[in-house]
Amino acid sequence: MRPLGRRGGRVGGPVELDAGMRREVRPHRGLGQLAAERHGVVSREELLRLGYSDAAIRRAVEAGRLYQLHRGVYAVGHPGISGQGNCLGAVLACGDGALLSHGSAAWLWGIASSCPSPPHVTVPRRGHVRATVRLHHSTILTPLDRDGQEGIPVTAVPRTLLDTAIERPVESIEWTLERTERRGLLDIGAIDELLTRAGRHPGKKPLGIAMRIYREPVGSKARQERLLLDAIKRAGLSRPSINLWVECGEVDLYWARERFAVEVDGWETHRTRAAFERDPLRLEDLKLAGIDGIRVTARRVEREPDKVAARLGVLLARRRAYLAAQK
Repeated sequence: MRPLGRRGGRVGGPVELDAGMRREVRPHRGLGQLAAERHGVVSREELLRLGYSDAAIRRAVEAGRLYQLHRGVYAVGHPGISGQGNCLGAVLACGDGALLSHGSAAWLWGIASSCPSPPHVTVPRRGHVRATVRLHHSTILTPLDRDGQEGIPVTAVPRTLLDTAIERPVESIEWTLERTERRGLLDIGAIDELLTRAGRHPGKKPLGIAMRIYREPVGSKARQERLLLDAIKRAGLSRPSINLWVECGEVDLYWARERFAVEVDGWETHRTRAAFERDPLRLEDLKLAGIDGIRVTARRVEREPDKVAARLGVLLARRRAYLAAQK
């Protein structure tokens, strides 16, 4: 006969569970499923809903089945959670209504290359300072500012752009907007709506400035050509021919002596795949005809005509020197 084990069972036979252990078997199974859906992170409230008691949670921590990340938030099985798990844990630690925000939200949306540590979380009410979370407070959050990504409550993209615009140079914000556009996440109307209700948010002004690049210039192409001609005159450059037909087509501005052309482009000329393919080919045709040239956006002409003219002066001087060397 096999000897009896400590609980009366046979050694090597099935282990008999006491009442407390039997009560924990079902929560353990539910915990595995929940962890798989939640980046390996759970909260105390979720554990209680699964059927764990506070005593069972303590035993799981002592046994290494749970690892405390924040007060009332645990990693399941091991502490080596993913970036998403780290972000979710920070949100769970801050209670109802909390949202991943600022640089952490930008990383989750894929418009920032790294996630700050500790994660940034915004709550709709004043909260206690937490060493494991960078906590923010906002009273202007609306349902439009809330979203979800990979199962994590997060600020919507427009709000994320507003928060990340704080104390950043406009060029850096423009780069973020460009990356947002490439990912198909840029909603100009939603950003405009947010800016109208952003109050004194410190990101409002810099984001508004950076968004100007997405506004169509109010002037016509004729107006932009006049602006550039005026700037060229102020810079002391020779006046070019306007809308002149050269060997390979019509160009907006043309200096015959330097064989140098300038095309003024608005966004409306580049909205189709055909235009995207055609424009580089047009520059190639000019070069094959012995004509150098550049393209200048209408927005640059509207915003900084004198700077455009100054750069044109440098290019024209280099072009004259090049042609003189070829003689």
